[in-house]
Amino acid sequence: MKTPAETPINMLALENQFCFALYSSSLALTKAYKPMLDALGLTYPQYLVMLVLWEQDNVLVKDIGHALFLDSGTLTPLLKRLEANGLLERHRDESDERQVRITLTPAGKDLRNAALDIPQKILCASGQSKETLMQLRSQLSDLRNELLDT
Repeated sequence: MKTPAETPINMLALENQFCFALYSSSLALTKAYKPMLDALGLTYPQYLVMLVLWEQDNVLVKDIGHALFLDSGTLTPLLKRLEANGLLERHRDESDERQVRITLTPAGKDLRNAALDIPQKILCASGQSKETLMQLRSQLSDLRNELLDT
C-alpha cells in the first residue's frame, strides 16, 4: 500500500490546474464587479478602458490597447459603444491621421466619481487584505510578463 507521499498526482485533474484556478477566479471577480458596473452602465471591458482614460485622457487607441493587452479589432467595438453612450470621443490625430485619438467627454469624466468606491467594495468582497491582493497582483503581473516573453 502506498503512503500519501508516494501517491502520484494526476497532472491532468482539473483541481490540479493552475490555469483553471486563475480562470475561475477571474470569472468570480468579474461576477463581483457586475452589479457595480451595471449601475454605471458599463461592462467589465468597458470599465477597463475607462480606467485607462481616467488615468490619462487624450490618448491614442494603440496606447489603450497596449495598456490593456488588446488588439484594435477587440478594442474598436468597445470604444464605439462608449462613444455611442456619450462617454468618449474618437477623432483622427492631428499629427498622424492614421492614428485615432480618444478623449473623455464631460460625462465620461464625471463617471469617474461614481466609480471611486468600486475598488474598496471589491477589496471587501474578496475577503483579503489590501496587502495580500497587492502581492497577488504583483505575482500575476510577473507571470503575465514571463508568459508574454516566451
